[in-house]
Amino acid sequence: MSNFLKDIIKETGNEYAGLVSEGIDSADVTNFIDTGSYAFNALLSGSIYGGMPANKITAIAGEAATGKTFFALGICQHFLETDKDAGVIYFESESAISKNMIESRGVDSTRMVIVPVATVQEFRNQSIKIIDKYLEQPEDKRKPLMFVLDSLGMLSTTKEMEDTAAGKETRDMTRSQIVKSTFRVLTLKLGKANIPMIMTNHTYDVIGSMFPQKEMGGGSGLKYAASSIIYLSKRKEKDGTEVVGNIIHCKNYKSRLTKENAMIDVRLTYKTGLDKHYGLLELGEAAGVFKKVSTRYETPDGSKVFGKNINENPDKYFTKEVLDKIDEHAKQKFTYGTDEE
Repeated sequence: MSNFLKDIIKETGNEYAGLVSEGIDSADVTNFIDTGSYAFNALLSGSIYGGMPANKITAIAGEAATGKTFFALGICQHFLETDKDAGVIYFESESAISKNMIESRGVDSTRMVIVPVATVQEFRNQSIKIIDKYLEQPEDKRKPLMFVLDSLGMLSTTKEMEDTAAGKETRDMTRSQIVKSTFRVLTLKLGKANIPMIMTNHTYDVIGSMFPQKEMGGGSGLKYAASSIIYLSKRKEKDGTEVVGNIIHCKNYKSRLTKENAMIDVRLTYKTGLDKHYGLLELGEAAGVFKKVSTRYETPDGSKVFGKNINENPDKYFTKEVLDKIDEHAKQKFTYGTDEE
């Protein structure tokens, strides 16, 4: 039967077809990209040592000023730091990225290409050209590459641009279909090339809904194409009366790898950026590694300290042994097919 099935694969002429036992190039997730936050890694992959799937589309959605671009740049930084040969193609539609912004966040600007795009069609054509050029290289010669689109919501369409130039005020009813067709093609090509993609998008309040809820702009195309969709919201973090950063609430709106509707908090500070350890204390308490005793936490060595002290000295308290125990709990908490004890 296997020989017959292999003959069928040849007959189809489909470059993406193959026996499941040999792996599914465009679908199997073989590695992950560290996001810079243990808790965010767990939300996306089910492991604090995981992160963003390395061949999937991950969407980060939220209202204005919730840190979408900051998240994207932070993941780019870790991606480039992990491999000195890696590169990032950053499609930018908001004219909001500057050289100083990129370099101040520790991103290697010599390995990042900014590609300004104004329309969905322009983004589609240029991204497909880049992927095809990338695939022309021998597989063993390909260096790690990441795509970022910041943001989908700001992309116009060719028709809308033409109507605006002509002074027409009619609404473009074709945008949703164009977005869908774009990601139908891109999802397969990105998977085949093992190129991860981060996409930012805006959200808005659904009018007339029985319960308050958010919706992404741009139609339903991204909902189907993205492997993970994370909704962001925030509250300010203060030191006395001074605002020193934001606590970002991250909700797993959609995921093919982890449980949907799971939530974690991460911290973005103005001085140090994304806090790698923030959120681990709560996971550690749920895992039984730390025990809450009145207003303090009992650590594995029996000492009792305030949560603030643990968060301020993470390397002291989050040892490799502690992280491994938290990771086991994270797999139960966030991964399909498992139950929390």
